Amino acid sequence: MRDPIELFQEILATANAVDRAIIPEPTAFALATASADGRPSVRMLLLKGVDARGFSFYTNYESRKGRELLANPVAAMCFHWAPLELQVCVEGRVTQVSPDEADEYFATRQRASQFGAWASAQSRTIEREGDLERRMRDAEARFADAPVSRPPHWSGFRLVPESIEFWQNMPSRLHRRHRYIRDVARWRVDVLYP
Repeated sequence: MRDPIELFQEILATANAVDRAIIPEPTAFALATASADGRPSVRMLLLKGVDARGFSFYTNYESRKGRELLANPVAAMCFHWAPLELQVCVEGRVTQVSPDEADEYFATRQRASQFGAWASAQSRTIEREGDLERRMRDAEARFADAPVSRPPHWSGFRLVPESIEFWQNMPSRLHRRHRYIRDVARWRVDVLYP
């Protein structure tokens, strides 16, 4: 049986090899979270890493998704590459990445994006026109002659998969669906009706 993480990595490599005019953001996925009282929300993000530990992404911990994941650390993500007629859905528990991992990733971001992490009070209401731009100028001035440090409220999460479903489009809507379920230290695979 194939390891589902390795299978996902192969599919992602295939999507990455496709012309950007056809698949502009191969790492894009929809992330579904829920508040502590079960109210769902979903948004698009970019995957920043995948390995045997899980699927990692970064955000402002004070954003809606950050607050939801800290209060209710379960999530689902869905990757859909329409030109490849493939979809992968992942469900599981969410953990925080280590500060060292977050620092390492933050250092790779464009400088303007680093300033933006300081400037944005993500998911909060902008009270006055120009507030975001003022906060951006403040961040630029603060780090004018220095490396931009990672804000304490900005870090990453890792979705540790409990299930990974691979979906392939097929004629007559008889799609192929293979769902891998983590059974303690190993995976089992179920073949599902379309």
